[in-house]
Amino acid sequence: MLDFSKTGGLIPAIAQDANTGEVLMLAYMNEEAFNETQKTGKAVYFSRSRNKLWRKGEESGHFQIVRELFIDCDADTVLLKVEQIGGAACHEGFSSCFFRKLKDGKTEVIGSRIFDPSKVYKK
Repeated sequence: MLDFSKTGGLIPAIAQDANTGEVLMLAYMNEEAFNETQKTGKAVYFSRSRNKLWRKGEESGHFQIVRELFIDCDADTVLLKVEQIGGAACHEGFSSCFFRKLKDGKTEVIGSRIFDPSKVYKK
């Protein structure tokens, strides 16, 4: 199983679209988030900025149904193959957090926003 001790209690968690293979995001999980993910079948991460569990989609409605879980060879990273409900994995409203393409030292935004973060995350 995963070894949370060698990474200070947080492990990288890569979310990948189960159908297309597109990498959607990188987040972190603590043991509690990993256990809840397994129990519920929905992706749960640990928010380092808020220092608490982050149930993906709890604010935006764009949650992730976990189809498969994979653990890497060192048992310190998890890959979640997910069905992205609502179309956007990124808190900036894009389908993937990797919407900036680097080419010749410049970044280019690829894709288009699925939702407006200022309307979804009213603070």
